[in-house]
Amino acid sequence: MTTGPHIPQERKLVTAIPGPKSQELIKRRSDAVSAALGMAIPVVVEKAGGGVIVDVDGNSIIDMGAGIAVVNVGNSADRVVKNVQEQVSAFTHTCFMIAPYMGYIEVCEALNRLTPGTHKKKSALFNSGAEAVENAVKIARNFTKRQAVVVFEHGYHGRTNLTMAMTAKNMPYKEGFGPFTPEVYRMPMAYPYRCDSCSGSCKQSVLETVLHKIEKEIGAHNVACIVIEPIMGEGGFIVPCEGFLPGLAKFCSENGILFVADEVQTGFARTGAMFASEHEGIVPDLITTAKGIAGGLPLAAVTGRADVMDAVHLSGLGGTYGGSPIACAAALGAIATIEEEKLVDRANVIGKIMTDALHEMKQKYPIIGDVRGRGAMQAIELVLPGTKEPNSAALASAIKYCQQKGVLILSAGTYGNVIRLLPPLVMPEHLLKEALEILDEALAQA
Repeated sequence: MTTGPHIPQERKLVTAIPGPKSQELIKRRSDAVSAALGMAIPVVVEKAGGGVIVDVDGNSIIDMGAGIAVVNVGNSADRVVKNVQEQVSAFTHTCFMIAPYMGYIEVCEALNRLTPGTHKKKSALFNSGAEAVENAVKIARNFTKRQAVVVFEHGYHGRTNLTMAMTAKNMPYKEGFGPFTPEVYRMPMAYPYRCDSCSGSCKQSVLETVLHKIEKEIGAHNVACIVIEPIMGEGGFIVPCEGFLPGLAKFCSENGILFVADEVQTGFARTGAMFASEHEGIVPDLITTAKGIAGGLPLAAVTGRADVMDAVHLSGLGGTYGGSPIACAAALGAIATIEEEKLVDRANVIGKIMTDALHEMKQKYPIIGDVRGRGAMQAIELVLPGTKEPNSAALASAIKYCQQKGVLILSAGTYGNVIRLLPPLVMPEHLLKEALEILDEALAQA
């Protein structure tokens, strides 16, 4: 299995975290970069590959975040690098709407082939997940001639004005940035761990509530699309109750509503399927992708029913950089890596290792309220022992401990109490197990 720039796959600390060089460069960051940008770990990266990132002080840190599920194939994966180098040498930009090129066409062909469903599909390429989601809504409104957009509690869809309206969490994503786009309606989410009616019928009760609210508060005939992440990402890796997503998809089909799967974080082998919609046999009308699509280069897409995608008037979709030839070259390398190295299967192996370890930790530590996820997208929700009260202090303590030991982990969750694990799918098992052992130590001291 490739490991990008062939960096030794080991955790190695030669200084404290952060080291002196990182500290000095972070001062420069503070002087030059807007203070509005956060920082998960206070190091400056020099190189990365496989399951590690190496900072300017020479520390080799186990990467359990993969750039937020972006480098699923690993940093600087061989096929990605080769394709990008060849493309940069050929040409860097023409704008696909001015003078088209094969890379864009080939990425669309791959997406049409890989996304769920055997029906005729077409795609359009963009720059970011938020841009893909925004364009999916544009397409849905245009096709249905309706305005209303239905989204869900705990959902995250981006930081543009429309996608901020669709995103549930106020801080840090929405605070002070309003007013937001109208005609966006938020519905309850089937969140098994925190569902008051969860007694085996949680899915049915929440689904009934959602459909009732759509009918009575919006009118199904006014809804252009329902947009949902098959697994909530920023919301805390919430896997909805079985049947909830198929129930929504069925309602959409019966009422002329487009079902839009936001697979920006869940796509490209991350969950142990190429797309998370596949786990319950969902065939979305439109699917949005980004993150893992191009091995670290900015690219996003909307893929959907050909009749829907073709309904928009000529030049109604586009953008100067959408489907950059360099990003398309990277995407073709990333997709080839996923398929040729069987990373869907690999995600399931990684998922089993993580799930087994996390359930063992749950037995030992009463601060773990829930373990959840699919494939290589796993999370634990931390609570005050004996309750379901969010335990953000334990989260902060665990993350800090892991960082000091050379393991990068990420937080998530509406309540700021979820540790999410997103290792690159090419991470060696010994590194993964070492990271989980350190997380175990972190929870013990938290």
